[in-house]
Amino acid sequence: MNAGQLITLCQRHGALLLSSDDVRVCVAVVESPPAELMDALRFSTQKRIDIECWTPERMEKFQQTVTQSHLPALAPAATSAADLLNQTLLQAMSQRASDIHIEPAETDWQIRLRIDGVLYPQPPIPTAVATALTARLKVLGHLDIAERRLPQDGQFSVTLADTTVSFRIDTLPCRGGEKIVLRLLHQVQQPLALNALGMSAVQLAHFEDALRQPQGLILVTGPTGSGKTVTLYSALQARNAKEVNICSVEDPVEIPLNGLNQTQINPRAGLTFQSILRALLRQDPDIIMVGEIRDGETAEIAINAAQTGHLVLSTLHTNSTSETLIRLQQMGVARWMLSSALSLVIAQRLVRRLCPHCRKETPEKSVLPLTLWPHPLPHWQPQGCERCYRGFYGRIALFEVLTVNHAIRQAIALGAGIDEIETKAKQAGMGTLFEQGCQAVEEGLTTLEEVVRVLGVPNGE
Repeated sequence: MNAGQLITLCQRHGALLLSSDDVRVCVAVVESPPAELMDALRFSTQKRIDIECWTPERMEKFQQTVTQSHLPALAPAATSAADLLNQTLLQAMSQRASDIHIEPAETDWQIRLRIDGVLYPQPPIPTAVATALTARLKVLGHLDIAERRLPQDGQFSVTLADTTVSFRIDTLPCRGGEKIVLRLLHQVQQPLALNALGMSAVQLAHFEDALRQPQGLILVTGPTGSGKTVTLYSALQARNAKEVNICSVEDPVEIPLNGLNQTQINPRAGLTFQSILRALLRQDPDIIMVGEIRDGETAEIAINAAQTGHLVLSTLHTNSTSETLIRLQQMGVARWMLSSALSLVIAQRLVRRLCPHCRKETPEKSVLPLTLWPHPLPHWQPQGCERCYRGFYGRIALFEVLTVNHAIRQAIALGAGIDEIETKAKQAGMGTLFEQGCQAVEEGLTTLEEVVRVLGVPNGE
């Protein structure tokens, strides 16, 4: 019996299928399980049956809200691909998911939602429905339905709950079929303000000072999904005025902003980062934003622009501020060019925010080596309540801000290594990402376990 048939069977007896895997089936019932339901489950499946007894209020709340953790799309009323897609997207939006993974498994298909940076599996969906869902998503994303051997990517917008939401779609052939990942591009209206980023007062002052300069290169670094885009757009919004010409080249344009000239790359049409960037320099720009520096040619054009009277902002995939300087040199950028053009580097990460309503401080303390943090940290326990998702709600950003002063410019020009540059930055007052994380634990904003999950422990301590 597949997942769809199990759901129908449970609903016939007023129960709810919570999960189903190779060895067990988990079902929620009101107060106590009906004997007929147990008999039907034992007859239809050889798996272990686990029963959760819920109160009538909990079951009613679960069925009425669209923010439950299990897909309402699996109900019999949502057996079509259109219904399944609509309800899945609604659930992802209501639970603040950033990505939706739809992937083939051995028998059924699996849907997982990335919420606050962590993937949460949902009950499986039947293969027939998943196949139709895949085809529908390809149509929406203007992809080739017949092409199943090559990766494809696209973009589409839909209206959900009277709100237009944009998604990026990526397909990848794998064993059992095609995996699809949807990314919600701008599902929430978050404030694009510098003081809303979460920087300390000192970090914010350095950032604002660099943005006020008429020229120079500002880099925001970190892995995918670390909040770089919001930081960049907040910076652009801070300088967005009628007397300023701001141009960007992006892949894709993730947040449309009035007052900006935003261009999306299209390699098939010859619109690459390099070609658009060269064209932008002939558009009399004051500020240029390059979505990402991916190669030495793009880096060189951006740095030349930063040296010739333009303020340039961009991103790079590196782990720390000091590592960014070495990476650019490895791309072939001359040290003297880098030292003269670079004005600020920001490294950032996102960690889950503890729910202030249900967090609990335990008696024990977390003790770290004195080189990492000078005193014991509080130990917070995420509890989980109706206001949050498993003890967390949203994420906060941790920042490491390196201001390129005279000493660091000299170090770059002389070919100094990562350790030497980092030492000089710390001497100038730079706080590391891990130190910012420990400060967030001190303030009860997150847990040490969450900081270590995202950042690891410096120097392998």
